[in-house]
Amino acid sequence: MPPQSRTQKADAAPRPARSVPSADAARASRCTEALRDIAEDCTVHSEALLLGTYSGTLSNADLLQRLVDLREVVDEAIGVVVVRQRSQGAPLADLAPIAKRTEDRLRKKYNPLSVDRALTNRSRPMPVAAAPSSATAAGTPILRQPGQRLACALTLMRNGSGRRQRELAAEMGVDESYVSRMLSGQRDLSWKYVRIICEVCGADPESMKPLWHAAADVQPSDADDPVEYLRTYLRGLHYAAGSPEPGIVLAAAQHTLSAADFRRALHGPGVPDWPVIERLAFALQSLPNIARPLWRRAQKAAENGPTTFN
Repeated sequence: MPPQSRTQKADAAPRPARSVPSADAARASRCTEALRDIAEDCTVHSEALLLGTYSGTLSNADLLQRLVDLREVVDEAIGVVVVRQRSQGAPLADLAPIAKRTEDRLRKKYNPLSVDRALTNRSRPMPVAAAPSSATAAGTPILRQPGQRLACALTLMRNGSGRRQRELAAEMGVDESYVSRMLSGQRDLSWKYVRIICEVCGADPESMKPLWHAAADVQPSDADDPVEYLRTYLRGLHYAAGSPEPGIVLAAAQHTLSAADFRRALHGPGVPDWPVIERLAFALQSLPNIARPLWRRAQKAAENGPTTFN
């Protein structure tokens, strides 16, 4: 057999591994979505840790478990960021100094297929509720809970219409005391009853649907425009709070929002960043975690294509 030429020997020599792989847009998109989930999960674990440290009811072992849970979620997030960097065709050299690892170590530790499998099989934590206050234990509804927000909105609607509770009771076919308990937030409301109250009071039932969905733990329909649905929900919260002037809302948000932020969140154009929605929801006496999935759904719709977002 003739000896190999220099060119053939050079061709046969092993080539160093590339630190920048070919871009994979689909995987990068999945990583971005996963990072949003994991960021929310970090918040859940952080809130559980904060609640535990302030309550003074958890043992050191329980507190350590909270910290370990948080660390594991952060480790997951680091792996997803590394894989997204590679999937975007960007060099791992940019991440190695921050992670305090070599490029080769990042590449081996966070293999894209392994991270994909981990994301497919991961479970999400449940929010930890705060210990009930004496008022809650006595049966008084928590003002910020979604059922109470709906009840406040319907009570204001009835008061503004001048209709009496006995009229609502007659239309519903129930006792007047039952209506009283519904409007005080002590009884759950079915969509049938919400619709009747709105119609008797001369209001559009659709304006209350996002508030009812939140109270009844019902997911929005795929037919609903995600952006307009979020705005309708926020307008419902504003109505339930008594339709305060923008200046009052901004003061409640400790002036971390502007008047333009307030108008844009309720009426557009577009979808504001999450901190705007979070602060506005809290200022309107709601729980921001109720608005978060609605905001994510609206933002994703805005990112994915043109529609009526003005």
